[in-house]
Amino acid sequence: MTTVPTTRRVLIANRGEIAVRVIRACAEAGYTSIAVYADQDADALHVRLADEAVGLGGDTAATTYLSADALLAAAVQSGADAVHPGYGFLSESAAFARAVEGAGLVWIGPTPESIDALGDKMTARRIAQQVGAPLAAGTDEPLAGPADAVAFAEEHGLPIAIKAAFGGGGRGLKVVRELSDVAEAFDAATREAIAAFGRGECFVERFLESPRHIEVQVLGDGQGAVVVVGDRDCSMQRRNQKLIEEAPAPGLSDEQRSRFHHAARSICAEVLYRGAGTVEFLLAADGTISFLEVNTRLQVEHPVTEAVTGVDLVREQFRIAFGEGMSIAETPVPVGHAFEFRINAEDPGRGFLPSPGRVDRLRIPGGPGVRWDSGIEEGDIVQPAFDSMIAKLIVHADTRDAALVRARRALRELAVEGPATVIPFDLLAIDEPAFGTETFAAHTQWIESALLPTLETQARPRSVPDAALQRFPVEIDGRRVVLGLPASLLAGLGRATDAASAVPANDPTELRSPAPGTLVRWLVDDGASVSEGDPVAVIDAMKMETTVPAHRAGILLHRAELSAAIAADGMLAVID
Repeated sequence: MTTVPTTRRVLIANRGEIAVRVIRACAEAGYTSIAVYADQDADALHVRLADEAVGLGGDTAATTYLSADALLAAAVQSGADAVHPGYGFLSESAAFARAVEGAGLVWIGPTPESIDALGDKMTARRIAQQVGAPLAAGTDEPLAGPADAVAFAEEHGLPIAIKAAFGGGGRGLKVVRELSDVAEAFDAATREAIAAFGRGECFVERFLESPRHIEVQVLGDGQGAVVVVGDRDCSMQRRNQKLIEEAPAPGLSDEQRSRFHHAARSICAEVLYRGAGTVEFLLAADGTISFLEVNTRLQVEHPVTEAVTGVDLVREQFRIAFGEGMSIAETPVPVGHAFEFRINAEDPGRGFLPSPGRVDRLRIPGGPGVRWDSGIEEGDIVQPAFDSMIAKLIVHADTRDAALVRARRALRELAVEGPATVIPFDLLAIDEPAFGTETFAAHTQWIESALLPTLETQARPRSVPDAALQRFPVEIDGRRVVLGLPASLLAGLGRATDAASAVPANDPTELRSPAPGTLVRWLVDDGASVSEGDPVAVIDAMKMETTVPAHRAGILLHRAELSAAIAADGMLAVID
């Protein structure tokens, strides 16, 4: 008699498009998907698509998607037997991985030991040195303070990169070109690292000027076997956050590609890597290659590798975690070329300022070779408390030039109304000669140095009601349950919406926040004199720090407290 295995129950400890991606993979694998959600996400797409959903009982990242206790409680409550962390949040937390496994659940990711070894960028550098991977000069221990960063810059020269030892995605990373800016950059990197990852340790290394960003996708079985699935170019970045990615990486020689693949395989084999991971490198204009870091998780840009190899990386994560082994034993030969465009709610003309709000209209492109990965549908809200991504547009064609033609067509079909988006930037970028196949010259600073000055601003989105839930106990069939209902519904939806959409009075003395976020630092004392354009405050807006300049000259008077949550157009100060 054959025993029918119990259906796997996978809790997805994440939100947005990556949660949707994993939910779809669960459906195709025959697993039960369990979503979790913050208050703002109670009716989000990933909640609607999952087989089951559990509320986390909070409205900030710290109390929901970054709360190991809340996530584990949801896993136990729902009867999950496995946890997929997605990317970001706790996906690279060894402590969370240990807690999941300690609760008797399957962690769909690398071992906690591998996360510890590779997630700490300084330890990863030492491993890279041991296996002979190429490296730029840098520190192997956390910096004790800004003076250490200054001393390194004086010894090795500028520019330097100050980096958070834990985490990724460009957060907690500051590039410094002037010695006088090193101390402030160290402080800013530390603040960003604490806010994003809960730990502020930073290290420093020489920064390669105008480099390309090359990364290698790997799969490991946890016993020493590591397969390189392919490589990608992710040089199109702003503020060290990727905007356009492609696979395979264009313009590499066979020798360069071999060096990247060999180094990535060796680094991961050294720690008996398990699951999907990405090894990142910098490639300088003079051909210098330097190991950057290892992301011990699935990457946002994984679909471009899937498109050119036919390998479903999420399904491979499932296979490895559940003891079925990898479905491939060697690097697949890539077929064609693929691009991914991150469709972010940001205004490139305002320095890629976050632009959260309601998506009033959404027309999704289709046709051959077009894939749309999203956690947002028409009518949904890009929440200011979380990431600015609306979706990812992926295109695939036989050649890079054909993929560019297809990308141009798909981007022109795509329509998003409500938030400002990066779509105009994407259309501009792919027509630039430096992005052409034969004239490819893009690098990680190209957007800021060449494209940013040419971008036009977009209309600001209207404000949306606060999505917080109000909870109160009720009795249903003799059982006490807690209901959570939107505050706007309880207060009268029409009145709440009208109030939330009201335009602030146009007082010329008022300095207002350009985006919703948290006031993390005043750069000018209360009562000090400022000139127009002087940086006066720092806002943490959708996981990135944004400096707010004075809009006029005069005496600055603070009108907001440090750590206060500031709405878009919320008052920060007056300049009289």
